[in-house]
Amino acid sequence: MGFSTATSACYGSSSNLGLGWKSSSLFVQMGLFSNASIRPRKVPPFKFPRACYSSSSSDPLLVKAARGEPVSRAPAWMMRQAGRYMAIYRKLAEKYPSFRERSETTDLIVEISLQPWEAFHPDGVIIFSDILTPLPAFGVPFDIEDVRGPVIHSPLRNEEDLKVLHPIDLGKLQFVGESLKILRKEVGEHAAVLGFVGAPWTIATYIVEGGTTRTYTTIKNMCRTAPEVLRALLSHLTEALAEYIVFQVQSGAHCVQIFDSWGGQLPPHMWDSWSKPYIEKIVSTVRSRCPQTPLVLYINGNGGLLERMKSTGVDVIGLDWTVDMEDGRKRLGNDISIQGNVDPAVLFSPLSAVTDEIKRVVKSAGPRGHILNLGHGVLVGTPEEAVAHFFDVARSLKIDAHSEAGALETAVAGR
Repeated sequence: MGFSTATSACYGSSSNLGLGWKSSSLFVQMGLFSNASIRPRKVPPFKFPRACYSSSSSDPLLVKAARGEPVSRAPAWMMRQAGRYMAIYRKLAEKYPSFRERSETTDLIVEISLQPWEAFHPDGVIIFSDILTPLPAFGVPFDIEDVRGPVIHSPLRNEEDLKVLHPIDLGKLQFVGESLKILRKEVGEHAAVLGFVGAPWTIATYIVEGGTTRTYTTIKNMCRTAPEVLRALLSHLTEALAEYIVFQVQSGAHCVQIFDSWGGQLPPHMWDSWSKPYIEKIVSTVRSRCPQTPLVLYINGNGGLLERMKSTGVDVIGLDWTVDMEDGRKRLGNDISIQGNVDPAVLFSPLSAVTDEIKRVVKSAGPRGHILNLGHGVLVGTPEEAVAHFFDVARSLKIDAHSEAGALETAVAGR
């Protein structure tokens, strides 16, 4: 998959992103910063590991699959595998009703992240967090309301608004770093610890729209009426999110997923202009500093974007459930890993149907470079029994890498 064998230091001075906000002449032209006033913000020293992840023979199965290395079976995890479908999570949420408290307190983050690990032993343990978590660390406060969900009370839509932005202060995200460090110790090499971020376009939709939206009219209008302002915002997000990924890796994440959740709301030609370049910058920055860390890109509604997603340089493409796995593999080829893509609604079906669908997806993905997952997050109300069955079946299916057809062997008789 093109990984360097050298170990690279993760933490140090900021890399010079071509779209970086601190060096952008656009900010100077807009009068937001003078050249003399541009100074990186000092943050407290960290106690986390300062070296990026280095490959070894003991790498977790998921990491090997992400690299396209031969594996005995497809590793499996689920997006939103920690959450409201689990009774133990609902009980904890009653005690701690604030989502931000649950997702910004180290002890709670670790406890919630480990709930599915202890119950189902997936091959990936993703940190319990949110794509909006880093926003206050670079100048964008937000709230989460019961009915409206995430709310940004002061959306950024013009030149003056952008003055609130500053370099990401990783000192305000130590609960993320500390949680990843603990998770790495807890699961050891038995599973991959997964970090994640939102892609610049997706994060920008919240910042510009002021929260969630069904139409994206404000930000799409900015593409045409205030493109300089939007590019400046996206450039700032690009640098901040690249630093945040590196921070997660140095703190213990084996692998990081980039969620361009709302990238699928853009026509492909607009995605090429308003999302892809910024993802490419993140990938190149992380690759230069943490070359051993696999990066996954997931877009909800990505059927029209697969080939474009591949060209960003990520290691793994996550397919949503609306893409046929066999067709997705043909379109992407065998030189990149893929993730997915069981329909989350299948988990409400009889267990025999769950088994059949998992077998179909794994067979269609081929014998190498596949991470089994859902095509979206676990749905509220999903039976825990079905989730347990999903992982049991995943562990039972062995891949015959020597077979031209990549035939599946069932390790458990009768499945």
